Amino acid sequence: MTTDQIILFSLFGFVFAGLLWGKFRYDLVAFTALMAGVVLGVVDTKHAFDGFGHPATIVVALVLVVSAGLVRSGAVFLITRTLVDSTRSLGAHITIMGTVGGILSAFMNNVAALALLMPVDIQTARKAGRGPGLSLMPLSFATILGGMVTMIGTPPNIIIASIRGESLGEPFKMFDFAPVGGVAAIAGLAFVALVGWRMIPQGADKGAAGDPMADIAQYIAELTIPDASKLIGKRLSDLYEAADKSDVAVLGLVRGGSRRYGTQRNTQLKAADALVLEATPDALDEFRATLNLDFAETKRQEALRADGAGLSTIEVVVPAGSRIDGKTAQTIGLGWRQRTVLLGISREGKKITHHLRKTEVRAGDILLLLTPVGHSSDVAEWLGCLPLADRGLQVTENSKTWLAIGLFGAAVLAASLGLIYLPVALGCVVVGYVLTKILSVQELYDHIEWPVVVLLGSMIPLGAALEASGGTELIAGSLTSLTAGYAPWVVLTVLMIVTMTLSDVLNNTATTIVAAPVGIQMAHSLGVNPDPFLMAVAVAASCAFLTPIGHKNNTLILGPGGYGFGDYWRMGLPLEILIVAVSIPSILFFWPL
Repeated sequence: MTTDQIILFSLFGFVFAGLLWGKFRYDLVAFTALMAGVVLGVVDTKHAFDGFGHPATIVVALVLVVSAGLVRSGAVFLITRTLVDSTRSLGAHITIMGTVGGILSAFMNNVAALALLMPVDIQTARKAGRGPGLSLMPLSFATILGGMVTMIGTPPNIIIASIRGESLGEPFKMFDFAPVGGVAAIAGLAFVALVGWRMIPQGADKGAAGDPMADIAQYIAELTIPDASKLIGKRLSDLYEAADKSDVAVLGLVRGGSRRYGTQRNTQLKAADALVLEATPDALDEFRATLNLDFAETKRQEALRADGAGLSTIEVVVPAGSRIDGKTAQTIGLGWRQRTVLLGISREGKKITHHLRKTEVRAGDILLLLTPVGHSSDVAEWLGCLPLADRGLQVTENSKTWLAIGLFGAAVLAASLGLIYLPVALGCVVVGYVLTKILSVQELYDHIEWPVVVLLGSMIPLGAALEASGGTELIAGSLTSLTAGYAPWVVLTVLMIVTMTLSDVLNNTATTIVAAPVGIQMAHSLGVNPDPFLMAVAVAASCAFLTPIGHKNNTLILGPGGYGFGDYWRMGLPLEILIVAVSIPSILFFWPL
């Protein structure tokens, strides 16, 4: 073993130990290792930062932005709002949510897919009176499984495609992962939906107590019926089903300056009627997007949109002595002074008898405000109010749903047919989303998960240095020696099990960067096609189901689900065994040795 190999193996050992320890963030650990590699001379200074411009890094960043655009446009609401029903059995709910999560994560980053569906799952669990811990783990596993089907669904596939391009001359295409990943995903989803969820410890039901949405304020809010709305002529009671699905209470309506309550259920709706509602911010936005309603102050809303910056919402608490304490939004000129619309008021007792903008605000009220993007902190400071912790509240641009879907679909199709390079295709989608105001320039960078970018940018040069030093060839030789005399499919199975085990305790991107070159070297030493080995690494690196630290999706559900560290393996271990059992025959069939 050479000095360079010893140093690089030591650096990778430092990275793995740091990730396991968890005291420091993974991006800091990886970047520290990169800098150490440069200083110690094992990473060429000229190529130290090549990883930050690597196609894998660029695609991961762009996918997160595109995912945000699909959410903001209401494209995902279009799929999910018709599928969630709290009256379904737990098994049926898990089957439907798992299927939706798996499909979404195939075409958007699987972390983003879970972040999108997790609040929906928690909300459904609360309506059904069960703990979210009974369904969050199946949802997490489903989004991990679905990500294996396409190149952009999960970072390991992106990395594997790039490594193949560098080592073998041509990268994997968008749907090259689909045959093997699809078989594994379908088998895994079937197991999770039919058997796996029953293995979750019953104590997971306590996750209801830790429901992060439980304390979100319910607002009294107003939404208006547009002039060309399909609701005109219908009765108020006709909205109750949609309101119930969105977890919104319809309290009455405002017409001609007077508020009507309760007994107006049979009143026929007219243009400009204002619906009086009680809901959380997310439920309110879902209900508005579902029925294509307008905000209460339509003209003010149009003025805000004309600024071109986009809209965002903020929640603020009114302290005694603030500018708005004892006054109304109208009297302080909230609209014309700060270009802000009062969307809702949360108040103990909930007795509000006037138009929201004419309602006297009291100390202790929580206000839901619609502001231009980037302007929310200035509004809170001007009001003298205290902003609540940022929960990423968004205003769905439901009028641009099909535009967002069309742009994304065209990019995926063009990349799949080889007409355009995938990073360029996704970059064009991002530009399209900005030009069409689906996303604003100001918020563009907020949706990129920078620690992941730093991790990839740091680990790629280290992986390249390990390969250049002969380190990956050394590992391949060791594994080959251990499996000497066995059939190639046995060697393939050993590689898959080792990779999967590493991925359970390490970051899956770091595991892929190390394991993929090893797989290529093992294939060359056996004189067989390296593609099956790359596919085995891709599947194995993605399938981390034994711990909450192996995959970020499993970490995301740890608190909301009320899980313990040892709860994952009960469903995860048989799932990993199943994945290996179905993947090896699939790889050998679709990618012969």
